[in-house]
Amino acid sequence: MENKLGAVVTTACVLLGLAIGPATAATQADARLKTIYTKEWKWRVSERLARADNDRGVQAELARVDAPAQEARRVYWEGILKELDAIRPADLSPGEKINFAVYRAQIAALLDAQRFREYEQPVNADSAFWTDVAYSARRPFKTPEDYRNYLRQLAALPAYFDQELSNMRAGLARGFTPPKVTLAGRESTIVSVARAKTPQDTVFYTPFREMPASIPAAEQEALRADGAKAIREHVQPAYGKVLAYFVGEYVPKARTTLAAEAMPGGKAYYQSKIVEYTTTTLTAERIHEIGLAEMAKIRAEMHETIKKANFDGDLPAFLQFLRTDPRFYARTPEELLMRAAWTAKKFDAKADQYFGYLPRRRFAILPVPDDQAPYYTAGRGGPGSYWVNTYNLPARALYSLPALTLHESAPGHAFQMPVAQEQKGVPNFRRAYISAFGEGWALYSERLGTEMGIYETPYEVFGMLSYQAWRASRLVVDTGIHAKGWTREQAQAYLMENTALSKHEVETEVDRYISWPGQALSYYLGQMAIQEARRKAEKALGEKFDIRNFHDTVLQLGSVPLPVLEQRIEAFIAEGGKSPYPKES
Repeated sequence: MENKLGAVVTTACVLLGLAIGPATAATQADARLKTIYTKEWKWRVSERLARADNDRGVQAELARVDAPAQEARRVYWEGILKELDAIRPADLSPGEKINFAVYRAQIAALLDAQRFREYEQPVNADSAFWTDVAYSARRPFKTPEDYRNYLRQLAALPAYFDQELSNMRAGLARGFTPPKVTLAGRESTIVSVARAKTPQDTVFYTPFREMPASIPAAEQEALRADGAKAIREHVQPAYGKVLAYFVGEYVPKARTTLAAEAMPGGKAYYQSKIVEYTTTTLTAERIHEIGLAEMAKIRAEMHETIKKANFDGDLPAFLQFLRTDPRFYARTPEELLMRAAWTAKKFDAKADQYFGYLPRRRFAILPVPDDQAPYYTAGRGGPGSYWVNTYNLPARALYSLPALTLHESAPGHAFQMPVAQEQKGVPNFRRAYISAFGEGWALYSERLGTEMGIYETPYEVFGMLSYQAWRASRLVVDTGIHAKGWTREQAQAYLMENTALSKHEVETEVDRYISWPGQALSYYLGQMAIQEARRKAEKALGEKFDIRNFHDTVLQLGSVPLPVLEQRIEAFIAEGGKSPYPKES
């Protein structure tokens, strides 16, 4: 009724020739926007594409992923985008202008994914639908209802997998698959479940190994028995079916080209991924040029660091030294995990000097599960966890571990994401992750470690620079592969020559970029935006610049498109560089 009344008032004012004040226009535009994103979010929750605020337990149902459901989502988001484009951003209040910019970019990316039918490729070199569902088994269960819902999930797994297999077949038929070369060995994560000797040997039994003491012993035993039965009768056969198709048909017939531009949709598809992952309209050619220029700057820093290490030799010789000297590698998985913990605690000692707001949520340091480790990245972090890959220790350099830890734990992903989640009065869609911002912040965190005194030796400084070069080289390699005809060997050689990454890491990383177009572009372009925003604020504010206020302002935004970050820092400067948080009385 209120919306209709507002429309009547607006029409009347126009007919009578009366001016509608900016505040009135903003109120009406704000209300329209809130109505759109509120209804869309409720729809997302109903589709099992998001979780409701009060939903903290294990969900009983899996999302539908079949073609009719996917087409319905395309139609729905297309309608939402039309509604958004009927709103003039200039009519919105400052807070809703930010919401509009974030939300419209999010809907546009979701819609593009549906238009290009990305759901027909539910697998890449890094992950797949069968590894994604396995993560639900690794989260903590608290109540009997959690376990009962989990059992319902397990029973629904065969139907869900059948839908994904149909999607894979449709993608294969039109050449929309990861390159065949990037899928070698990826069946190991299927085999670990399909061919496990007993249900208890699978990841899906994890919640039943240690159960809450609040659940009576008899009920625990009954739930364990039901869990083992569900895994044996539903989960393992479903994985067996996927394994047979993946090995017998999908991989043998997967495309032999590498470039995204060789896929259906060609240049338009790759450009859509650039827009999604960088939140800019930069072209592949321009990004390639930026990467080459930044690599030259980092190489100069590398040469200076080699001098500080008193190493008598050139860059190739230094890289060979770093890759082969035993002093730079842990002897046991426990040693690697403990060294990661040591860096994390060094950050804790200085956190309040660089951040005014510290997240309430802590994180655990965990080894990457054995079934995923061979093809997984060196580490990965998020709310509550920092995963460290302890597989193939000669590939996990200790001189790179401090930079990795700052990136994945604090002040990187396991710090930034909880800060965003803890903000009050923010629409649900603002808690979604935007790669350019999130990865840019994590990479900025690695550089910040230099100021914080985290790096204790020239080797650790070089490890940080190697990681900077790794991300800058992605601008060159990703665009090289997907837009300039680079080969896999050419991309591997570029990383080997310009970073201290091990051969194993180089191979797994290049395969990741080949099968995940555009994602690798997020990191360095995001970091450049944050660094430029800081330089601008430091210059404008002079002695008023407070690093804690700057960092709090950036992180309070949550994940946003890079142009929104730039606009927020302009406001931060205009406000005199004050903290975004109210002072305690």
